[in-house]
Parts: sequence; structure tokens; C-alpha cells
Amino acid sequence: MTRRILSLFAVAAVFILVAPMAHGQAPAPAGEHAASPVTPKEALERLKAGNARFVNGKRMPRDFRAQVAATAAGQHPFAAVVSCMDSRASAELVLDEGIGDVFSLRVAGNVIDPNFLGSLEYAAKVVGVRLILVMGHTECGAIKGAIDDVKLGNLTTLLAEIAPAIAASGPKGSSKDSAYVNKVAEQNVRVAMKEIRDKSPILREMIDSGQLGLAGGVYSVQTGRVAFLTD
Repeated sequence: MTRRILSLFAVAAVFILVAPMAHGQAPAPAGEHAASPVTPKEALERLKAGNARFVNGKRMPRDFRAQVAATAAGQHPFAAVVSCMDSRASAELVLDEGIGDVFSLRVAGNVIDPNFLGSLEYAAKVVGVRLILVMGHTECGAIKGAIDDVKLGNLTTLLAEIAPAIAASGPKGSSKDSAYVNKVAEQNVRVAMKEIRDKSPILREMIDSGQLGLAGGVYSVQTGRVAFLTD
């Protein structure tokens, strides 16, 4: 009888370990402070594959309640995504990731400030993510507001952060010109990526040493596809 009980416990333990992986989520570690086992390149490919599933309507089935339980003792995300607060561009959804998979930092216009830099340093240096993705999106309201030089309380300061992207986009266009707005949105991603490198020696050293990847992309609110930058 004792041997049979032990066997049942062994089967149950295997089930607990395997079940989360069946839904695309490996068991969570006991705590943080251990680098993700994937490489920066593998992390980027995983996000690209997730977006492809999202676009094609083949999102990975997940048991979110099981993921809540699996990550209760600690988190081990493999990437951090800086994106806009736009309600149409939720990073976890459009990249088809689950609970505990990515850090998600969101603010209007996906601009970079000291709070975001500190958060990214924590994500990379302490928790061990292997990739930072800056993801802008088409038809961005913050971009349009910056083009129109909107003044509105604290939003005024935030929109001023987009001015370098406007300057880098050539002759100033109209916020009603979608092609121009999207051009500025892409430049804004590039500006954010540069600021991450320039304003954080910690992140720059990790990127230069190959411990951390840095990528950019623009999500299309029309198609659901992320156009990842290639240069």
C-alpha cells in the first residue's frame, strides 16, 4: 500500500510539472535573479512567431488560471516590451505571450524616461531578460498630438519627448497624413532604442557584450502585424 501511494505521488508530481508546458508555459522557478535560458536572438524569434500566430488566428491555447498558480512563487520573463498605452496594442496579446512571459512597460508614445530606464535595468540586470523590444504602432494618437504641438497639462511634457522623431522624419507633415504619422512612429521607436543605449550604461554594456538584445517594431492597428525593424 505504501509503495502504491508513493507511486501516485510521483505521477502527480510529473503532471504538475508537465501540465503548464502543454499550454506554452514552463514551470516557474522558485524565485528571480536567474537569466532566461534563451538567447537574445531566440527571444526575438519567439516574439516574431507569437505575432505570426496572432495574425493568423492561431494563438497558443493557455490555461491562465494554471499560469497564475505556476508563477505565484516567482517570475522568469524572457523579454521586456516597451510599448504605447493604446488600447489596441496590448503587447501580451499581439505577441501571443502568457502570464509571466514578458515585462510590459506602457506609456503614451512609448517614450523613454528615467523610470522606464530603471525598470529596464531591473528587468535585464536583476531578473535576467534577454531582449528589450520597443514597439510603436500605426495611427498613434501621441504621435499625432506631438505633430500638432498639443498643449494639455502634463501631456505637454510627454509629447515634447517625441520632437526628435519628428525632426528625424524630414519636412514636417500633417497629423492627418497616415503615411507621415507612421513614418514618425517608426523614427520614434529608433529614438527610444538610441536613448536606451545612450542613457543607461548598464544596458549598453549588456547589449554590447551580447547578454541582451535590443529590437524595435511597429504594430499595425489595421492588420495586427508587427513590422520588426531590420536595421
